[in-house]
Amino acid sequence: MDTILGPLYTAVSWIIVQFHKLYSLAFDEDSGWAWGLSIVSLVIVIRIALIPLFVKQIKATRNMQAIQPKMKAIQERYKNDRQRQSEEMMKLYKETGTNPLSSCLPILAQSPFFLALYQVLNKIANNQAVGVMDAGLVDSARNASIFGAPIAARFMDSAEKVEALSATLTDVRVVTVIMILLMSASQFYTQRQLMTKNVDLTVKTPFMQQQKMLMYVFPIIFAVFGINFPVGVLVYWLTTNVWTLGQQMYIIKRNPTPGSLAYKQRQEKLRAKGKLKEDPAEVEAKKAVEAARANRQQPKRMTKAQRQAAAAQAEADAKAKKAAGQKTSLSKEASEDSPSARPGQQSKKKPGQRKGSQRPKHPSKK
Repeated sequence: MDTILGPLYTAVSWIIVQFHKLYSLAFDEDSGWAWGLSIVSLVIVIRIALIPLFVKQIKATRNMQAIQPKMKAIQERYKNDRQRQSEEMMKLYKETGTNPLSSCLPILAQSPFFLALYQVLNKIANNQAVGVMDAGLVDSARNASIFGAPIAARFMDSAEKVEALSATLTDVRVVTVIMILLMSASQFYTQRQLMTKNVDLTVKTPFMQQQKMLMYVFPIIFAVFGINFPVGVLVYWLTTNVWTLGQQMYIIKRNPTPGSLAYKQRQEKLRAKGKLKEDPAEVEAKKAVEAARANRQQPKRMTKAQRQAAAAQAEADAKAKKAAGQKTSLSKEASEDSPSARPGQQSKKKPGQRKGSQRPKHPSKK
């Protein structure tokens, strides 16, 4: 491993030494502040270099979420044909421009630097020269402590090894436990922020269940492995978690996933500032809904006696209405049975007599 990561040992140690020279102007060169801030600055340099990969990770995560319904449909359609299922999945990735590995790129890119820093601190703890750090710098870093815990010490170190670093086992374990808790909490909150604010909760997909599971699994993994990390590595990982949290918060605020809570909040802010152009029909529909809600009256609570009285009144009204209907029906039938209402039955006329005419009277004889 030393042969493969040798160049990274040199790069990591060189960056740390340069920042150590800078911070030695304000702090004691053998202090934990000078060496601890050098490790923090190393993280910042690495994370700035990885910003393009982080942007790709955000886009890949959004694309994966968007195509989850299609992926689920392919799985259901070709559940008995694994080869065809894989072919259709690859076709879908190509059509949508999605790369599943892009969401892991920042972690994969950080891994070599993380391993290099781990090995550098491990060699410092063993009082071995590494990279550009000679024996004097190694001895200075080896004895530097953060809140009483040497940056090369671990939670699982023996009391004798910790005493050789001029510290106590209690101080080392207290500091490491606090840093492990902070590291796990920052990881949990970062994943929770992604799940609650930047995911469309109206679409239930296996991807969401996977992300929810990782929200609880990652902090446990960090807690388990953290007891074997030197204090300097814990400083590194806590710093990168805080950086990720802040960077993700900025990305979610500026470019949230459509349909997510962050997207709705951003739309409301733009609407309040008058910067959001909306469809007039959609605006009218929203106004109609709000007006209907405002005019809707909540039913008043009634006592048991009032409810019984209301039920009795309703029953009486129903009976009265039914009786009135029956009466109207009988009146209608009677009017239909009357002679004047029967068609074709008219008063008989004498033959030769015209309607409206009278028989002329003979003039009286004189």
